[in-house]
Amino acid sequence: MLGAVLAGGRSKRFWGDKLLFRIGGRPLISYTLERIESASLIEEVVIVASADNAGRLRSLGYEVVVDELSIGPIGGVYTALGLGDAFVVAGDMPLIVPEFVDLMIQKFLGSEKLACVPRWTNGYLEPLHAAYSKAFRRVLEERIRSGDYSLNGAIRSADVCYLNVEKLPSLWKEGFFNVNRRSDLRKLLERKSE
Repeated sequence: MLGAVLAGGRSKRFWGDKLLFRIGGRPLISYTLERIESASLIEEVVIVASADNAGRLRSLGYEVVVDELSIGPIGGVYTALGLGDAFVVAGDMPLIVPEFVDLMIQKFLGSEKLACVPRWTNGYLEPLHAAYSKAFRRVLEERIRSGDYSLNGAIRSADVCYLNVEKLPSLWKEGFFNVNRRSDLRKLLERKSE
């Protein structure tokens, strides 16, 4: 399965391009790329970027696909699914657990559903740590055409499977951690030193 790392955000809360911000001498996104690539069921990894940052991200050595829609995560997922079935993650999730990625892909392949998404007991979804079929692109296309850019709404409207987050090992849940602000870097460094 394709691993698609979304990297089209504007990093407004971070005050700079957070994905290329260096942590331990490496860009933040490199940790996400390395972990998604380590999942045994991921065959290839691509970066889905905006037109603004595609050039800078190409220097990382991965194929970069440009999201021409620039309408948020739904556009990034739509772009990724143009290449086939994909496990989609956000580029600012450096603690992703490869074994969890494999579990999600296995559940997705066994379900024959349009997608498989982690869901918390309160109903909160983790759409940027999920497996999607190429066929789900049609659902997204309809939503986009109607001006509804809610990825969560598209997921909830479709025939998808869910994985209960509360039943996961604690370490796996940390894989959802993402860096939005510079203060999150402190949390990341604390977790990496444990």
